[in-house]
Amino acid sequence: MTIKVYGSMFSTATLRVLLCLAEKDIDFELITVDLASLEHKKPHMLARNPFGQVPAFEDGDLKLFESRAIARCISLTYAGKGTDLINSDPKKAAVEDVWLEVGAHKFDPAVGTLVWELCMKRFLFGQNGDEDIVNEEEKKLVSMLDVYEARLSESKYLGGDSFSLADLSHMPIIKFLMGTEVKRVFEARPHVNAWVADMLARPSCVKVFGVPAY
Repeated sequence: MTIKVYGSMFSTATLRVLLCLAEKDIDFELITVDLASLEHKKPHMLARNPFGQVPAFEDGDLKLFESRAIARCISLTYAGKGTDLINSDPKKAAVEDVWLEVGAHKFDPAVGTLVWELCMKRFLFGQNGDEDIVNEEEKKLVSMLDVYEARLSESKYLGGDSFSLADLSHMPIIKFLMGTEVKRVFEARPHVNAWVADMLARPSCVKVFGVPAY
């Protein structure tokens, strides 16, 4: 049975799942949910994700929501395919998990508002971002990327020498921000800049971001 992902190309969480599937070289069907019309809040979607968010995921009789849990499930279920996204060494896997958590609880909250103001308002509603909010949120991004620069001066990827779920989980937000004025904040940090360039050149990223939004 074909894996189904209910979501949107405007959703960083949906893109996280699609990137994972692409890294594992797994075919899937993307069932587009119209976020602008609040389709994700309607009964047929609430039945799949009770929090009224995307994505929702179906692999046979397995039904999941929450993108990082879905990505971990894909990585473990299809461990023999594509890229190994979870290290088999428990200690190295633990380091990857640390940075997966950092991404979820520190990076995404710090930069999510920037993505909304600079990207999603324009994509979904044809509105410009609030300049005052952008300036304030950019300060948070600067502080956050200083931490990432220090980490990436020690290893090529966040979890160590190998690309992992920790890196993949950052890709959607970063991809959106690379098309905005805050790109310069990433480029000003050589190790962060090299990390971003490496990730965005991956075949999975090229494949997923080549899918039309509608």
